[in-house]
Amino acid sequence: MYYKISNLGFNLLKARLLVVELPLGQESIARTRKIVHVDMDAFYASVEQRDNPSYRGKPLVVGGSPNQRGVVAAASYEARKFGIYSAMPSVTAIANCLGLIFVRPRFDVYREISTSIHAIFKRYTDLVEGVALDEAYLDVTENRQNIPYASTIARYIKTAILQETQLTATAGVSINKFLAKMASGQNKPNGLTVILPEQAIAFVEQLAIEKFHGIGEVTATKMHSLGIHTGADLKTRSLLELTHHFGKAGNYYYKIARAEDDRPVEANRVRKSIGAETSFAQDLSDVGQMLQELEQIAQIVEQRLEKHETRGRTLTLKVKFSD
Repeated sequence: MYYKISNLGFNLLKARLLVVELPLGQESIARTRKIVHVDMDAFYASVEQRDNPSYRGKPLVVGGSPNQRGVVAAASYEARKFGIYSAMPSVTAIANCLGLIFVRPRFDVYREISTSIHAIFKRYTDLVEGVALDEAYLDVTENRQNIPYASTIARYIKTAILQETQLTATAGVSINKFLAKMASGQNKPNGLTVILPEQAIAFVEQLAIEKFHGIGEVTATKMHSLGIHTGADLKTRSLLELTHHFGKAGNYYYKIARAEDDRPVEANRVRKSIGAETSFAQDLSDVGQMLQELEQIAQIVEQRLEKHETRGRTLTLKVKFSD
């Protein structure tokens, strides 16, 4: 098992930390990558609570209001106690918590803060792969400051983020992207967890299958029907069996069951899709009105394509009916 030490208090918020180090210089580990996964804590909601003191300590979501058929983009930790989560319909969220505060998203502010956070990352390595505004992988196997411990770098980054943005982040450190991602989910919010190479197999084996990054609810249900409930169960299945049941994804499942993930941290990852969508307060039944709304959405997509100086090969239209 990985080790967890709580309440060491290296910064103002007394973050819960795991302080077992990953030394770059040891011969046994020198050939192993050092990957850090940083995940901001309830990012959009935390920004709103930071900027408006009256929101602090209260259940809050960022997203569309129930009257506009909105959805939750982010939920504060106070809101999560009521079972509220991202992508939940706003009408369901308000039913779970009658005093819930709704705040419209300010993506320009979130992007600005994200840029500042990435600038902190770049102090240590150019190998930074942004997954979203609030999440990134860093390869610090070789780093600009020649710091011998990956967990030390993660602590420095967390401290800098707190001091410069007044926001907290959780970090995971391990030998590959999958394990680093899993580690960052172990001790939220404001935590740091390290999974050492010799701990990797045992960590994966005891992990519930629905906790695996890359295994969603539908896949987890299918795995349960096949008698796969933990990483140890998944490890007993052959590559042939997994690809038979899950297609190309079976190869990925086969590897992560063995704590293997050779995906590199891609500093210049290519964006694979660009889109736009909207929800309507009232159902649309007139075809002419539908086409008018669709034209506006298409123009937004066109503007975004021009901004990114790119073009697409496949056009997808998503329609959601009243039922």
